[in-house]
Amino acid sequence: MAVIIKSPAEIEAMKEAGRVSAKVLRMLGDLIEPGISTLELDHQAEAIIRMEGGRPAFKGYFGFPGSICASINDTIVHGIPSKDIILQEGDIISIDTGAIIDGWVGDNAYTYLCGEVDPDVAKLCKVTEESMWAGISKAVPEGRLGDIGHAVQSIAEAAGFKVVREYVGHGVGRNMHEDPNVPNYGKAGKGLRLVEGMVIAIEPMVNMKSHKTKRMKDGWTVKTVDGLPSAHYEKTVAITADGPLILTQE
Repeated sequence: MAVIIKSPAEIEAMKEAGRVSAKVLRMLGDLIEPGISTLELDHQAEAIIRMEGGRPAFKGYFGFPGSICASINDTIVHGIPSKDIILQEGDIISIDTGAIIDGWVGDNAYTYLCGEVDPDVAKLCKVTEESMWAGISKAVPEGRLGDIGHAVQSIAEAAGFKVVREYVGHGVGRNMHEDPNVPNYGKAGKGLRLVEGMVIAIEPMVNMKSHKTKRMKDGWTVKTVDGLPSAHYEKTVAITADGPLILTQE
């Protein structure tokens, strides 16, 4: 495992990519309503990123066609934007997007509620976001990767939900996916030691009942095996002497 440590100046430089990525996510959130297609959201995302002087980190990444991953209801991650996928009242949608500015990547995700959502599904989203913040709180020098995963898993499972195993967080830098992998499960005090200068994406993916996943024939879309909803939240975080520094914020 070759973890690329960033200097304070490099972390400072990454803030602009993080800012743009966060802006895209926020502005797309304002557009979420019944009747909008995921392709329209994708077009808006690309327009914002390019207006800000960046380029979409996702578009063309191993052939992915979109500037966002748009994952509705039982789609966990990597949903391909489409004019035929139209948001309906009661849906939830995970939007995962990133921007590249001056060669640096910002990567973030948020699960939005479309109109009135079933209370159990709303709880799933709330708990998943809480689990992300719990994981972020453990992103400190001299901690361990297992501390992050354990914090996420503890919050999610205490509420009766299940953490996805096959897909995990990751390092971020000049590439969208760098070492180390950052699982959303684990044992406190175990795993790679965290050091100042690491930059990682912490991104819980939490399912309603079963943690198991299935990948669709398009080679990208990942769904829950039982057809029940999944939520997904993500921020890019730098580990600093002063604690976790969230880079994907405006």
